[in-house]
Amino acid sequence: MIRKPFRLQWEAAQNAHVLLYPEGMVKLNQSAGEILKRCDGTRDVDTLIAELEQAFNATGIGGEVRAFLADAHTRGWLE
Repeated sequence: MIRKPFRLQWEAAQNAHVLLYPEGMVKLNQSAGEILKRCDGTRDVDTLIAELEQAFNATGIGGEVRAFLADAHTRGWLE
């Protein structure tokens, strides 16, 4: 799940998903936005990866997704 005080939203002006927080904003690339919008506490990592692979007709992305999730957790974006 996205950790408070961060809030994920689509920002039309940026044409991207962003993480908002009291001190500013982090503009996300498409992949990061697609991963984080699925981090809602209802899926485990394997389910999240399977959904992404199906949505984008991709295979073998598990390592990259896990690496991003680890980085997002280190940055304090995820609980």
